[in-house]
Amino acid sequence: MDELLILGGLLLVVGGLTWLIRQAFSVSLFWGVGSLLPPVTLLFILLKWRKASSPVTLAALGCIPVVVGLSMLANRDSERLDAVLRLSGLKAEAAMQPASKLGIHLHGELDGQPFRPQEGELVGNVLTLREHDIALAQRELRIYLPSVARGPLRINVSPEDHGELPLIEINRASSSLAQPNTRRFAQGYTLHLDLEPQVPNLLVGNFHLVLPKQFGTSLSGRVELFADHLRHSNGKVNLHFDSEDTLAYVIKNSLRRRFATSAVQLYRLSRTSLPAKHLEVDIEALIDGKPQHFLMKLNKDQLRGWQVEEAPFLELPANSDRQVGAAPAPRTVDKKQGFSLQRLQSNPADFQQSRMRIVTVQGGVADGAFVGVDEEGYLVLQRHLGGGGAASYRLSPQSIRSVELLRP
Repeated sequence: MDELLILGGLLLVVGGLTWLIRQAFSVSLFWGVGSLLPPVTLLFILLKWRKASSPVTLAALGCIPVVVGLSMLANRDSERLDAVLRLSGLKAEAAMQPASKLGIHLHGELDGQPFRPQEGELVGNVLTLREHDIALAQRELRIYLPSVARGPLRINVSPEDHGELPLIEINRASSSLAQPNTRRFAQGYTLHLDLEPQVPNLLVGNFHLVLPKQFGTSLSGRVELFADHLRHSNGKVNLHFDSEDTLAYVIKNSLRRRFATSAVQLYRLSRTSLPAKHLEVDIEALIDGKPQHFLMKLNKDQLRGWQVEEAPFLELPANSDRQVGAAPAPRTVDKKQGFSLQRLQSNPADFQQSRMRIVTVQGGVADGAFVGVDEEGYLVLQRHLGGGGAASYRLSPQSIRSVELLRP
């Protein structure tokens, strides 16, 4: 409300000044050009009050909601007032979406083509480098690490090494099912990682990967990787970025303020579909060591980003029979009953590793175990090949004609 008052008042002020300049031009060209300079504008108001009275009154009326809005904002959020006064809060939302530019400088090829990734992250135990190319569509290099500890990360793998090694995955977007769009390599490659953590949430260092010659992949250089799905701007978390980590950050801060304690631990958030403007999130948390259950509504404000709805959110009774962190008891439900693409998208976790067959609108058929839904909404199936190999398919919901659950 306060931002609307400020914006409405500014529009009235600008309208009044524009009207004043038009009135000056109606008197003469001299007054019109001169009114663009503040001293001459003031002189025009004094000498030509009959012409200037109405525009000046309109501009003065606009000052009232501006002052009221600034006062309300100062009482509610002094930091936001500072942002508005510096005009940083009036930028378009697109400008505030964090295309946090990473310093990724790799030389070489991926799958026989130059690879220039714009995005990189190491979240959990998965290192991802992603390239968006108009001609080649999206390509990804993923490295599944056996384990990742806090602090520096150093890994050295040689072609002759065996045992528990990182799994290398090359993923290329494709609308055709004639060939698998994912390749995996469990051994026989060279990998060198030497990454150091940097504030606020980066890993920076050297990267070197060489696959067997026939696969046309050799990459070397320095990388910067995000260590989570938060993005920062001017030393603060950017609340405009659409990710579950951003939502968790906002929810956690809201609970800390509500219960006046820093001992807040989130251990379950219901799955959300992003990007979005409005969300309803089911939350389970430990607050001062006690389990709590909430249903929260979040809205994405153009100026402030994601915020918890100011109205009191619903507090649900904690389930005394449920232990924190315990897996839910298995349900003997026939998953085939009522199975559909919409149900699969709504509750992908219920069908993990279920065998299914998908037919595309072009007539292609994909048969394999359902792995999940990736960050871009693609359905991922995995099929095991002979010799311990595997192939994966990524399918957009729009390309699917029918989906059949073969084995729950």
